[in-house]
Amino acid sequence: MKKALLFTAVLSLLLPAGAFAQQQLKLPRPSPKASVQQTVGLTEVTINYCRPGVKGRTIWGDLVPYDKVWRTGANEATTIQFSQDVKVNGKPLPAGLYSVHTIPSKSAWTVILNKKAEQWGSYEYDEKQDALRLQVQPTAGPHQEFMEFSFPEVTPEGATIELAWEKVRVPFKIEVATKEQAMANIRQALSGDVKEWTVPYSAANYSFTSNLGNADEAMKWIDQSVGIKETYWNLRLKAAMLEKAGKKKEAVTVAEKAVQVGKANEDEPSEIAKTEKQIAEWKKSIAG
Repeated sequence: MKKALLFTAVLSLLLPAGAFAQQQLKLPRPSPKASVQQTVGLTEVTINYCRPGVKGRTIWGDLVPYDKVWRTGANEATTIQFSQDVKVNGKPLPAGLYSVHTIPSKSAWTVILNKKAEQWGSYEYDEKQDALRLQVQPTAGPHQEFMEFSFPEVTPEGATIELAWEKVRVPFKIEVATKEQAMANIRQALSGDVKEWTVPYSAANYSFTSNLGNADEAMKWIDQSVGIKETYWNLRLKAAMLEKAGKKKEAVTVAEKAVQVGKANEDEPSEIAKTEKQIAEWKKSIAG
């Protein structure tokens, strides 16, 4: 022991000042870090966590006790971040960064989103800082060796987030206000001096394809786009909007002009051919 201490003392004299502080031994973590990110509509959702393994152990009710707050992972607290306000299982939650904790039980789980994001595990967990608590029914699934968060279902208006470990799955749903956010972005973009035809075209196209129910407003946007510059694309969209509004004769006229402009500009031949076929079908329905 004395020789070891003497060796350490001599080594400290030989090495430059601060060398011990600077030297770090990097080794793999038993529970490696992971991150999963998903765009839901216009909302970015990011989960950072560490992935413990089963490793032949009994997990539920043993390694992870029932009816006690669990860090929902390993090492640092798992965090989830939302770039926009959301609803989680129907409950409103402001945009921000939250730590994720759970209380597992045999019949139901409590999922907790806590305002204190940066903490080690759940050792400093404070219930007073909870932003949201959910009651979730776990389901069974195939063996999952390392704990994993995923987004098995995603739509423009929401997503399912699922925690999977061992043979347990814990899902919860988020909802986002994509249409409201998109409309706010559109109105802001079109409030000034718009010089690019693509801006009002994109607004009209989003409204048309998403069935927002604002046909008159969307028609103003496509007219604004055509007024800036006539293209095959905005004329074709206007024709489709007219046809949907029951104005097939007007739709044919605009569609024929779209074909004319498209051919003059050498736009995509296959797309122009689709429009020509559509015109023929519209004329047939008018005649019939």
